[in-house]
Amino acid sequence: MPRRPRVAPGGMLFHVLNRGVGRRRIFDKDADYAAFEAILEETLEKCPMRICGYCLMPNHWHFVMWPEGDDDLGVFMQRLSVTHVTRWQKHRHVVGEGHLYQSRFKSFPVETEDYFYQLLRYVERNALRANLCERAEDWRWGSLWRRVNGSTERKRC
Repeated sequence: MPRRPRVAPGGMLFHVLNRGVGRRRIFDKDADYAAFEAILEETLEKCPMRICGYCLMPNHWHFVMWPEGDDDLGVFMQRLSVTHVTRWQKHRHVVGEGHLYQSRFKSFPVETEDYFYQLLRYVERNALRANLCERAEDWRWGSLWRRVNGSTERKRC
């Protein structure tokens, strides 16, 4: 279980999400999810960010993030999104053929500790609700799987 966040002083937590334009699939196969996670790791090296939880879905993704500074969330998400779109288009040979995401990422503040825990459960159970797995911890492309099965070290909440 992540360390209890301080929801007022010391930074605000955010529910961050984005979806493919027209609900288009962003991830078609395991290699697509793995490529996104690799970009996520690269972005974390350049722009440190506390990621409390996440779930990658076929046509969208969710993160629960806890930036340290006021501009950190925007800087992190811009680098992550631009790198992902650039590589996604290059891999599919569709550079310059339109948008991948429906818009700029959306972020919503998490204002209470109770909401933080509800949100984390919501995010990590997203694949289960979409019938992509039988148990939430079986969905390979989320933070719950990483917590259960181990992963590379990452700055956590």
